[in-house]
Amino acid sequence: MEQKQNILVVDDEKSNIDIIINLFNKINGGELYNIIPVLSGEKALKAVEKKQIDLILLDIMMPDMDGYEVCKILKSKESTKNIPVLFITSSTDDDSIIEAYSIGAADYVTKPFKAVELLSRVKINLQLQQNFKQLEYYAYYDTMTNVYNRRKFFKLATKKFDTKKENLYGVMIDIDKFKNINDTYGHAVGDKVIKSVATHIKDSLDDEMILGRIGGEEFAIILNADSDEMIYNFIESIRKKIEHIEIFINQTDVVRCTISDGIAKYHDGMPTVDHLLQSADEALYEAKESGRNRTIFRINKGDIRC
Repeated sequence: MEQKQNILVVDDEKSNIDIIINLFNKINGGELYNIIPVLSGEKALKAVEKKQIDLILLDIMMPDMDGYEVCKILKSKESTKNIPVLFITSSTDDDSIIEAYSIGAADYVTKPFKAVELLSRVKINLQLQQNFKQLEYYAYYDTMTNVYNRRKFFKLATKKFDTKKENLYGVMIDIDKFKNINDTYGHAVGDKVIKSVATHIKDSLDDEMILGRIGGEEFAIILNADSDEMIYNFIESIRKKIEHIEIFINQTDVVRCTISDGIAKYHDGMPTVDHLLQSADEALYEAKESGRNRTIFRINKGDIRC
């Protein structure tokens, strides 16, 4: 059963919210959406922090904080800027309409409205939002592994590098002897191995750690950690986990794989995130050359620790 989408309805008059809910129920909108009612702009801002909101129906004229101010705050935050906002108001003058669109409103519905019109506008804007999310996904993610693609990874990694340099680490990861897997079992199995490795790495990370597929069987991570020992043990734990996974290619046969890891820590001699990752890549090369299935930590240039 398809999950209902959440619509936040914001109006300081409960009777107005009840009208919207009743209109939705009359034409089966109640079967499509969860209506979340709030009676003030302040409560609306708290609601979007607690719940996944797919669309907001927002009254303009409210005490303390009007709809315009609420919309401006929503559009100023990364986490809420893409939620469609539909203003519902009795104001029909040109200035009000221009103001609504200029601050980021997706649509503008005037009172009194017909149920069919309101539901149609909601449906259209939710579909547009879904289309936007899909395009965003293709632009930002590697569709095979569901982790960030190279372009998005470097964008986020650069931002972290510019803002959180203290105890910042770069990690390069490569699947060992991956060509042999492709040559022996075929590219379909090779893809399955890449997906499995990516999933196990991703499941080991928290939200502050940035993972990307750099190309082929190679991945990169940018993260902050409290100590060199902590980061080394953490990456080692991922390596050991992958060493023991079994990837079934049919009912009886399994493929196993290992990874090699290179870690580097930021220092003042690294002007960009590329330099940090280059140092991690050099450590990865050392891991490959010294036998694979191991983690090498480059503390400073020329200073290698296994």
